[in-house]
Amino acid sequence: MVSTKKKFRTVIEKNTFYFFNQDFEEKYEGYLGSIKETLLVLKNKVENEGLKKETFERLLFEKENGLVALLALTGFSNESLKRLITLIRVVNDKELNNLVYKTRWCAKESPDNIREWSDDLFNKHIKANEHFRKGIINLFFEGSSVPFLAKTVPLFELKKLSISKLKFEIPEMIDTLIRYKEKGSYSGMKENNPEALIENILGNLQVTFERGDLSELVTNAPDNKRTMDFILPSKAKPRVIIESSFLATTSSGQGDKSKTEISIDFLIKKHYPRAHFVGFVDGIGWYVRKGDLQRMVTAYEDVFTYHKYELRRFENFIRKIFKK
Repeated sequence: MVSTKKKFRTVIEKNTFYFFNQDFEEKYEGYLGSIKETLLVLKNKVENEGLKKETFERLLFEKENGLVALLALTGFSNESLKRLITLIRVVNDKELNNLVYKTRWCAKESPDNIREWSDDLFNKHIKANEHFRKGIINLFFEGSSVPFLAKTVPLFELKKLSISKLKFEIPEMIDTLIRYKEKGSYSGMKENNPEALIENILGNLQVTFERGDLSELVTNAPDNKRTMDFILPSKAKPRVIIESSFLATTSSGQGDKSKTEISIDFLIKKHYPRAHFVGFVDGIGWYVRKGDLQRMVTAYEDVFTYHKYELRRFENFIRKIFKK
């Protein structure tokens, strides 16, 4: 056995600090350089020929990394764009449909079977379907003016669908840099978590809550218990137990999650028969996985979303219970 002291010294004395593979670094720098050159050529075309949709359509069709360059210019992530296309596939808004030529590339799909496209399938559509390319470019030119998107897409993301960014205007490029830098902080802020809306309602109603494990489940079902999002008014005397599941993307674990909630519902009914178990279930991730959603909602006495109407209904629900 090697002594603890020697193992400790090995890590200290032979620490690489920052690991990197030199061959990979050089290869990736070449990739980044090609995107940079693509954007410089695009900038010259825009300055010399004016801002034209055709220029950007050719970018997507002719350049291997054309989409990557467009996303870098606007600050729109690949995942956000795929999510937006999923949204377009599942909703039916006339103005939005016309803007993206939806009928020319989107086959009729069962709402129960819609899945987010893989990168390969997404890129295949870009190269093979002229109208899909045109639709993508129209989103970046005019997407922020579509009422449905204006009320559905967060302003932080909607601002990236700006025609000014496509002109390589300095203020807009600075805006893109700032949004790149702050994306993580923006996503992680408590105020940006939908559960903050529940907290606000409970605070306004002066209803206390706790989070964590329910003692009866820890004692009687330690392998099946789970941490609860909201326990009103306390773990000692729970009257309302709330679970929140907002999914912005689909995942293979949604089926397991629905099964877990059903088992938790059984345990709550057994050990806390007077408590109400309700859920907040929302997001496009549930909207497009209706089979999993059907199972999920059976676990709860009632289900709410983060829609303004539903939040008012939830507030009335809590008022009635805590007036008793």
